[in-house]
Amino acid sequence: MTEGKAILLLHCPDRQGIIADVTGFITRNHGNIVYLDQYVDTVEGHLFMRVEWELKGFFIPRDHIQEVIDELFKERYEMTSNVYFSDERPRMAIFVSKMSHCLYDLLARYRAGEWDVDIPCIISNHEDLRYVADQFGIPYHVWSILPDKSNREQVEREEMELLKKENISFMVLARYMQVISDEMIERYPHHIINIHHSFLPAFIGARPYHQAYERGVKIIGATSHYVTRELDAGPIIEQDVVRITHKDTPDSLVLKGRDLEKIVLSRAVTKHIERKILTYKNKTIIFG
Repeated sequence: MTEGKAILLLHCPDRQGIIADVTGFITRNHGNIVYLDQYVDTVEGHLFMRVEWELKGFFIPRDHIQEVIDELFKERYEMTSNVYFSDERPRMAIFVSKMSHCLYDLLARYRAGEWDVDIPCIISNHEDLRYVADQFGIPYHVWSILPDKSNREQVEREEMELLKKENISFMVLARYMQVISDEMIERYPHHIINIHHSFLPAFIGARPYHQAYERGVKIIGATSHYVTRELDAGPIIEQDVVRITHKDTPDSLVLKGRDLEKIVLSRAVTKHIERKILTYKNKTIIFG
């Protein structure tokens, strides 16, 4: 007899009977389904599904559920699947540089109990935000990267040692102004969340709000996405915009943009923690 809930995320080529087979497997083993959402991409001919069920009374031990699902469905349906458990709290590492607005927002939500997550460490390339980490009682680790980047590989090796030691599940780049190496990306595929200070793809590079001001745009935006090898081109998780007018100045655009960044990043982190995101061909399927 086990407690909590199991969460199954899956995708595979669409064909008749998949949903019935998966839900039938759960009910036959005395699992009570409490959530089910599915989507078929008719262009790709691909099925995406999220199903959640109570583990109390479930016949299959939790340590064997993934194995059994693979045996039943992986080859038969060319299925890719992952099983998670509601009582296993993800462990999130936050990376920051000098800007505090996203960090404060993440930590405030964490302290308020909005997220079922642990934050064992904050990592930075500057000392500037140590006082924020101290306010929330979270260890703050600094690795300074030399201007010529000659120590970057050593820094990332030490950072990854810390991530492994702390059993980190995923990372959030809260305005971390460094490029993540391919090695780290490969170690955490689709588990590094970034916030970009524009509605991608637009106004890339430095001073985006000043570029927007000079162009006289009527909206500004923010984009949260998973980090991939191609800079700022990973699967998009969340986006939003805010309207502006000719009365706005570069300073007011910066303030509005920072508010937007906080909201968009927190929405993306929420969906990741709740295991409601599937990635496929550089896109995301976001379950409600």
